[in-house]
Amino acid sequence: MTEAPIASERPLQGCKVIELGSTVAGPFCGRLLADFGADVIKVEQKDGDAVRSMGKRHGSRSLYAASIFRNKRNVSIDLRRPEGRALVASMCEKADIVVENFKPGTLERWGLGYETLSKANPGLIMVRISGYGQTGPYSARPGYGVVCEAVSGMREITGDPDRPPARVAVSLTDYITGLYGAFGAAMALLSRNMTGRGQIVDAALYESAFSFMEPHVPAFQQLGVVARRAGPRLPDNTPNSLYPTGDGRYVHIAAITNSLFGRLAGAMGQPELMENPRFSDPVARSEHEDDLDKLIGEWTSRLSVSEVEAVLQGVNVPVSRIFDMRDIFGDPHYAARGAIAMAEDDELGPVAMPNVVPRLSETPGRIDWPGRPIGADTLSVLEKDLGLSLTEIARLIDDEILYTGEEIAGVEPTEVLAHANSGGSK
Repeated sequence: MTEAPIASERPLQGCKVIELGSTVAGPFCGRLLADFGADVIKVEQKDGDAVRSMGKRHGSRSLYAASIFRNKRNVSIDLRRPEGRALVASMCEKADIVVENFKPGTLERWGLGYETLSKANPGLIMVRISGYGQTGPYSARPGYGVVCEAVSGMREITGDPDRPPARVAVSLTDYITGLYGAFGAAMALLSRNMTGRGQIVDAALYESAFSFMEPHVPAFQQLGVVARRAGPRLPDNTPNSLYPTGDGRYVHIAAITNSLFGRLAGAMGQPELMENPRFSDPVARSEHEDDLDKLIGEWTSRLSVSEVEAVLQGVNVPVSRIFDMRDIFGDPHYAARGAIAMAEDDELGPVAMPNVVPRLSETPGRIDWPGRPIGADTLSVLEKDLGLSLTEIARLIDDEILYTGEEIAGVEPTEVLAHANSGGSK
């Protein structure tokens, strides 16, 4: 594990982002932009983003939020109130990008739709993340990532063929869509450099997951083949599966080309498999995958997981045990590349999180701070970015349009109110 490096200029330095999204897809999109230098201001309600109730907690703190909200300034504004929406509209007038993942039509009802905001800010880019997109007969449906994953077809091919469809135990489709949203924002920024105009990035959860179904789409259209669950195998790509070891572990072996399979067969002590017409080329191996997987599994079962890895790595055949988090934290390659970063938090101390990817050789991203509490930057953003007086901020706090958390820049909310009410200035 490494301390987050302090780098110089980052690619999105100077880019201002207003994050109105919640849960995972919107915040992950914002986190990617923040990692590469964007000034991301996350807007939350007083009761907090749903992510704060997800995952494990240390005391009162969400460890998930410490990672996915990193590098962002955090304000709490009540979007259900007209004055709160007016404040957000003012923030958007000065922004380059807005990230939102409300149900389509919500921002329009609030007077914060793209048509309205872009009149005041023609260069504005709005990343709109939703379950089914901004158009079409399903657009008004609510859609969580895992539900839209079911619509995409991806859920049907996940898991073992003799069991109901499984899921990956992370919000996979939300992450895919957040990644597409950030990619779309970067493309829109490049376009704006040429045209001066902003645009909408329409990223739908179901569509983003569906894009990963790429090999199965033409197979159905051309051949009528309906993709189904294949367990640990990659269909029509053999051997590429999970095999048991003698010490109760599993290894995944991928030896799909003739050269790789020849090396695997030699390592198994069965070089004659390459001459067997059932296994002599990739198509034949896929047609006889049950027989071939049985032979490989019999061989791996006689060895420990470490022995299988050592033998196959010695002949350059792709292989790995199935890592759990304990393996990852103890792995020398993760350590050498600094794949786990440590960010310092006032309450949690050093908190581990995945480091920034991808790695840029000249302008890398970095982690400046972990996710902050609800409303931690409300006072500074409203005062410094929007130019509100302390008296006005105090009134908005008193009216519960703003929330500043327990302590902002060493000033208790009650002290802010008292200071403002006394006519003082800061």
